[in-house]
Amino acid sequence: MARDDAVRITTASSSAHEDIARRQRRYVLSMSLRTVCFVGAILVGPGWLRWVLVAGAVLLPYVAVVMANAVSTKSDGFALTGSPNAHPELGGGTDSAPPRGYDSI
Repeated sequence: MARDDAVRITTASSSAHEDIARRQRRYVLSMSLRTVCFVGAILVGPGWLRWVLVAGAVLLPYVAVVMANAVSTKSDGFALTGSPNAHPELGGGTDSAPPRGYDSI
């Protein structure tokens, strides 16, 4: 039976609802910026600024999708020590009894 590793409360991830809401906000913000770039490219007139705004309007959907799909992970940089699974032990020699739950063939 495998045990899950311990999780520090400071590195625990947020709830799925909060994570989805955060992703949706980033996506809507990025797509709003794209709309501003598109409208700005029409209103600015000819020149280099128009092409910068067009490039923003073309590239922002890709950036928005990548940002929306990015999973946030928390890490405080410290490893947990002293957990029961940190140093697994080998069983005894041939004289020892089989481990509990061991089915002989």
